[in-house]
Amino acid sequence: MRLPSSVQLEPVGQCNLRCEMCPIQFRQEGPPYGPPAFMDFALFKRLVDQFEGLEELHLQGLGEPMMHPRFFDMVSFATERGVRVTTNSNLTLLSDRRAEACVTSGLAELHVSIDGADSETYERIRRRGHFERVLENVRRVVEVRERLGSESPHLQMVMVVMRQNLDQLADLVALADGLGIHDVFVQHLAHGFEEEALPEPYRPMREYVEEQTLLGHDPAGTALAFARARDAASERGVRLRLPNTEVREHPPGTPGPERCDWPWNSAYIAWDGTAMPCCMVATPDRASLGSMAQRSVVDVWDGPDYQDFRARLASDAPPDVCRSCSLYHGTF
Repeated sequence: MRLPSSVQLEPVGQCNLRCEMCPIQFRQEGPPYGPPAFMDFALFKRLVDQFEGLEELHLQGLGEPMMHPRFFDMVSFATERGVRVTTNSNLTLLSDRRAEACVTSGLAELHVSIDGADSETYERIRRRGHFERVLENVRRVVEVRERLGSESPHLQMVMVVMRQNLDQLADLVALADGLGIHDVFVQHLAHGFEEEALPEPYRPMREYVEEQTLLGHDPAGTALAFARARDAASERGVRLRLPNTEVREHPPGTPGPERCDWPWNSAYIAWDGTAMPCCMVATPDRASLGSMAQRSVVDVWDGPDYQDFRARLASDAPPDVCRSCSLYHGTF
């Protein structure tokens, strides 16, 4: 099977912020359980070189990418091979040196995660986060980009919308515009964690999603908040992406890639080389498809675990882990 042209690699398997959306440290990788869970740079190069025809590389996973001491070496290595590199960051670890590297490394896009339009909301959701520091770090990148006369990295603000921050959508658009960000991507909580075989440590996350999801909650209020955000974006020339609020059904016989095309068109690889079906799974104890560190990329991509997963996803009885996924239901 043809290798994907789009790959997502997880440089770091641990977080520098505890997020209210993730109330537990459910992956026991990195401190205090062991050494830092950083992808080995030699492994990174080996993986990138095996993806023939690679066009897009997104460096992000469970952890904060800029924790990795060689993150910008990764960006440069891939861009020198003609690969377009993007990343997501909470931007709490930015320094003057890293702000400069965001521009000089060839990074094409920097997606900044901000889940509140004021410090109270942001710091409640992003525990140990500092709202004003993040805003100042955005300004650092903008200043370096302007000083060097560069159009990249393109900046995008990413927000996870839920009941507790829904009323801040329009204010977030205004905040982005004031920071010089003209692209806002709003998403739902990505996963419901409703699979029957859900490992016990994830159950608090299931409860959090049930408490905060917009699906089935006050549709009139959601529509009003979305409309106000659209008006704010239109007034300011900000490109705004809002999620769907209705679950998409898949009639019997729907082809697999029309349900979700991840296992056919993209690869997601954890910091240790473990392949997973997509970024929504996030942790290999929920679903893994083999080690690309121990075997070749082609061997895993064409192997029986991937083939079985694709076959089940193409059926009317998809893998349990997909059934409450916002990508599968078109509500991401």
